[in-house]
Amino acid sequence: MNPPDDVLPPVTSSQPVYRYAARTAGMKPSAIREILKVTAAPDVISFAGGLPAPELFPVEAVARSAQAVLLSADGPASLQYGVTEGHLPLRQWVAAHLAETVSLSVTPDDIVITHGSQQALDLIAKVLLDPGDLVVTENPAYLGALQVFQAYEAHAVGLASDAHGLQPTALRAFLESSPVRPKLLYLIPNYQNPTGVSLTAARRAEIVRIAAHFGVPVLEDDPYGALRFSGEAQPALGTFPGARDCLYLGTSSKILAPGLRVAWLAVTDAGLREKITSAKQAADLQTSSFTQRLVHHYVSQPGALSAHVETLRSVYARRRDLMLAALERELPAGCTWTKPDGGLFLWVTLPASIDTTALLQIAAREKIAFVPGAPFWVGEPVRNTLRLNFSNSTEERIETGMARLGAVIRAAL
Repeated sequence: MNPPDDVLPPVTSSQPVYRYAARTAGMKPSAIREILKVTAAPDVISFAGGLPAPELFPVEAVARSAQAVLLSADGPASLQYGVTEGHLPLRQWVAAHLAETVSLSVTPDDIVITHGSQQALDLIAKVLLDPGDLVVTENPAYLGALQVFQAYEAHAVGLASDAHGLQPTALRAFLESSPVRPKLLYLIPNYQNPTGVSLTAARRAEIVRIAAHFGVPVLEDDPYGALRFSGEAQPALGTFPGARDCLYLGTSSKILAPGLRVAWLAVTDAGLREKITSAKQAADLQTSSFTQRLVHHYVSQPGALSAHVETLRSVYARRRDLMLAALERELPAGCTWTKPDGGLFLWVTLPASIDTTALLQIAAREKIAFVPGAPFWVGEPVRNTLRLNFSNSTEERIETGMARLGAVIRAAL
């Protein structure tokens, strides 16, 4: 006897409920986030995360700004929807801040406030990248950016880099030989993540000239530029002679607090800015009205931001120096490392016989953690590399942690 027409056959367990989009095949979890899950125990000394020092967050000042925003005449608006481009007074401050700090001349209308710089990367990729497009990067490169490019099915091309950043000769050679023009050149020119190295002024000038000649837009990601301990500050890439189609990305995460999720993207091309704004509307409508006003109130207090950044520089410089001295003392012959002029990271290269992914498993048992270098490489990974963060550890933990790391490396050799 046949079942009634309105009775559906049972669904078998083999039938998938969720049918993923093809682009999810390239989506992979962050190696850093996975490491942080494993090393979250309080007795583990971790140099893995790219974290600012929480004890230096200006908690009381932020609380005063939060209260001032809520109790002001603008209080109700801070809890309301706002314009997608961002809170106008904050955009005005960003424009003035960029002119003062990186010599970049933009108007408030050129600024889009985003939910952290990671969202800005995602929006740019969403607007510019089709499956199969090329994005040129340094090598090794920032893992978070590589994840974004992979998510939109673009192909990252990592070019030769050294102690002074991306090699202009490698960029020119690739662009001359490539049958396909890349959609984007992505760079962190100041205290790069993961290596901590910075582009020299001469290389900056040459790179932007090459990119302009071949018609490749440049995205300058500058989360660490304010955290300079030594050396000369450099202007934005878009200010160098001959520069064209340069985007600038900055954030409050490293100079104030990452939990506020307030960043800014400077886009002088009106058509591109309109596309990015439309993409943001589709993603989240707007960045939080409240946190935008909170950040604006804080940075508007005379001397507040500059004094806080100076404190960060002083403390982070001491921690960098302590880590460099400990590496010199604790690591065996055959190990080398970068000596950054600022930022949060340094990069270690071990003897070729050591795979740092395997080494991390041993290190974790000794209650020490770092990030293996392999995930940062575009193309063939260099497995004897690792990244260390010096900002998020006390001086005592740096001393103890470097001694443990040295012992683990010596044992592996």
